[in-house]
Amino acid sequence: MAIDPYRQLLKIPGIPTLLLVGMLARVPATATTMALTLHVATVLGLGYTKAGLITMASTIGMAIGSPLSGRLVDKHGLRPVIIVTTVAQMVFWACAWTLPFPVLVGAAALAGLLGPPVFSVTRQCLAAMVPPQQRRTGFSLDSMLVELSYMMGPALAVAGITILGSTVTMLLIGSGMTVAGLGLIVLNPPTRSAAEEAEHEERAGKVPRREWFTPAFGALLGTAVATTFVLAATELALVATMTNAGQTQWIGLAVGIWCVYSLVGGFVYGGLPRGFSPLTLIAAMGLLTAPVGLASGDWRWLVLALLPAGILCAPSLSSAVDRLSSWVPATARGEAMGFHGTALLIGNAAAAPVAGAVIDGPGPAWAFMVAGLVGVAMVLVALPFWRRRPTGASPVPVEAPAEVQTASTPAPSQVG
Repeated sequence: MAIDPYRQLLKIPGIPTLLLVGMLARVPATATTMALTLHVATVLGLGYTKAGLITMASTIGMAIGSPLSGRLVDKHGLRPVIIVTTVAQMVFWACAWTLPFPVLVGAAALAGLLGPPVFSVTRQCLAAMVPPQQRRTGFSLDSMLVELSYMMGPALAVAGITILGSTVTMLLIGSGMTVAGLGLIVLNPPTRSAAEEAEHEERAGKVPRREWFTPAFGALLGTAVATTFVLAATELALVATMTNAGQTQWIGLAVGIWCVYSLVGGFVYGGLPRGFSPLTLIAAMGLLTAPVGLASGDWRWLVLALLPAGILCAPSLSSAVDRLSSWVPATARGEAMGFHGTALLIGNAAAAPVAGAVIDGPGPAWAFMVAGLVGVAMVLVALPFWRRRPTGASPVPVEAPAEVQTASTPAPSQVG
């Protein structure tokens, strides 16, 4: 495994700080769904059906808000958007524990709509600050940090509500999101490099959406849907398989090992001399997921069977973001990253009812098969559109990190 690409990446001014702030900002963001679910289901005693309504409302809000916030970042800069979304989260989490259920549903949807774009903004700023030839390494490292955030956030939410109660936990989540927002406001990383700003000025305006939101871009979003569909359905199938086998005490360990596979895969992929197409990686992940159910007898064999597909999780996610950054012009990168975030949410949301129906019907072993084959099918649907890449992008060579504008001298896009 090549370590040097990561060393070179972390030598770029501002990158270590951006990655650290981005990871810490994502931890409270990943805790929100679990905290709301447990608050409604157990603390309010309303059951998991109504808890699911809260999750659905929040997810719909985030799916709509993600590209909108990205578009506003492109137009007005990072700070105004982070200020508004941070204040919105501070208000919501300060009073969420006091709200009756009907009001909480609407408030959760609004909070999702005004969610801080910490996932897409970190990737957008990475694309601006990192030279194109190093972006694959940067996005691979970012995907690994996202994995760590998802390992910590929900677990901390469960521990917090169990030990401290939902009121304190919600206030802590709000405080965490406020601190994260303040960190991004102070850091104010650039969303476009100096070279990209120069190109934007030469074009004298924003690239029309029709020039980059092409069938190829839609196919790219489809691969993002496929990725999270496979991952979410696999997780449900894993939990159901182990529950049916009476091995629930090992579920946490099994999921943790699966996450480690992804971390290792992301690390190796980021150090390779060249990358692979998202279509290749996602199709391979689907094909390797399909037969996992054959090892459902013992949880140790099941976890081992997840190794080949698990290795491809982080590379599949990072390769799609890398391709997006090269296809979409810098002036629309925030909106494009927002659409990518929405696609990830759609895949995750669609997996639950599909995998659940298979688990309740033929059984959890078949859910692995369905998860993998659906992922492969979505890649095949995307394939005919793939080579019709967007024409709106004009790759700008970023020759040196020094070309990146720092927060102390904000680009025009950052000051409106």
